Amino acid sequence: MNDEQADDDKIIIKAENIYKIFGPKPQKILKYLDEKCSKDDIREKTNHIVALNNVSFEVFEGETFVIMGLSGSGKSTILRCINRLIDPTKGKITIKGSDITAMDEEELLQARRHLMGMVFQNFALLPHRKIIDNVAFGLEIQGKSEEERYKAAEEALDLVGLEGYGDSYPDQLSGGMKQRVGLARALASSPDILLMDEAFSALDPLIRRDMQDELIEIRERLNKTIIFVTHDLDEALKLGDRIALMKDGKVIQIGTPEEILTNPENAYVERFVEDVDMARVLFAKDIMKKPEPLVSLTAGPNVALHMMKEYGISSVFVAGRNRVLEGLIMVDDAVRAAKEKKTINEVMVRDIPVINLEEPVTSIIPMIADSRYPIAVVNSERKIKGIIVRGTVLAAIGRKEGEE
Repeated sequence: MNDEQADDDKIIIKAENIYKIFGPKPQKILKYLDEKCSKDDIREKTNHIVALNNVSFEVFEGETFVIMGLSGSGKSTILRCINRLIDPTKGKITIKGSDITAMDEEELLQARRHLMGMVFQNFALLPHRKIIDNVAFGLEIQGKSEEERYKAAEEALDLVGLEGYGDSYPDQLSGGMKQRVGLARALASSPDILLMDEAFSALDPLIRRDMQDELIEIRERLNKTIIFVTHDLDEALKLGDRIALMKDGKVIQIGTPEEILTNPENAYVERFVEDVDMARVLFAKDIMKKPEPLVSLTAGPNVALHMMKEYGISSVFVAGRNRVLEGLIMVDDAVRAAKEKKTINEVMVRDIPVINLEEPVTSIIPMIADSRYPIAVVNSERKIKGIIVRGTVLAAIGRKEGEE
C-alpha cells in the first residue's frame, strides 16, 4: 500500500470486526466463535448460520475494491451490511467517517439516497415505466423536480451508451442494455460510492466483457469508489485495484491482483488462482525492467557506445528533456555516427514499438514477436518508465509455473 492510500483521510469505507449470524438468538452464538467453533459445528448445534466472521477491511477513495468468493462465502452479505439492507450482529462500519451501523432510519435513508448507489444482478427495473423514468426513479424519491431528474437521467444514459433509449420500455431491451440502465440509475444521483452485487454475472460472456470495459471507463472518468462483488476470478482480476478473497464468512486475503496471484496467503488461495493464465492478468507495468541505461538526445554517439559496452547490450533508448522518449540507437548506427561525425539525432530509430503502462501482456506478446527492437513503456506524457524485451515477457508468463 502506498503512502497516499495509507492516509486515513483517503479511507472512504471502513469495516471493523463485522459479524453476521442468522437465527433467532444471534448474540448468544458469538461465544461459540470465540471458542473457535466451526461454521458447520455451530449450524449443527444451534441451527444458526454464521454468514460473517470477524470481517475487517478498508476501501480507499477512487478505488475498485472487489469482494470475491464462492457461493456462501459471505461476499454479498458484507455488501448488504455496508448499506444496511442487513444489520450486522456485531461490529462497526464507517462511511466517510460516519458510523452507518449507528444511524437512525432517517439518517440511513439519506445516506442511501445521496451517498451510495446500488447495482443488482437482476436489473430490478420497473416494467411499466419508460427507461428514462427508471433511471430517474431515485431522484424522484429524493423530491427533485421533473426537469432536474430528467436532465440527470439523460446524462447518465449517455454515460452508459444508451443515448436515445429513454422512451423505450425494459421489455424492449436486451439483457446487457438492461444492466446498463441499472448502472445509469445508480449513477444518476451522483453517489460517491457504487455497490455492485454480481452485477454482470447474468450476462453473456461477450456482453459481460463489454460491461466490464464500460465500468472501467466510467470509474476513470468520474473517479467513483466501487465495491464489486463477484465469484469470477477473471472478473476480479480485471476490475479490482484490490481484492478481498472470502471463505466461510472470513476474509482470507486482501491484496492487489498481482499479490493475490504471486503471493497467495495459503493453500486455499493457491487452489483458487492455480489455473489463471498469467498472460491475461499481467500488464506492462508488472513485467517491465528499469529503463537503464538511457542516453540523452544531446549526447554523442561515443557516449551511447560506452553505455552499450558497460551494460552488454546492442541498443539504447534515447530520451529528451524530462525523460521524454525520442527513439532508439542501435550499435551499428552509433559506430557509423561516430565515424561520420553525426549526432544521435541523425541516426536514431524513431519508429519503435511504444506502449503504455496499462497495456496487457496479451497485447505485448505479438508485438514483441514481430519487432526487432525492445519495447518502450511510457506514461501519458510519453516519459519512459520501463523497457520490455522478450526475456521479461517469457519470465512473467512462466513465473507461476516456476514457483510451483
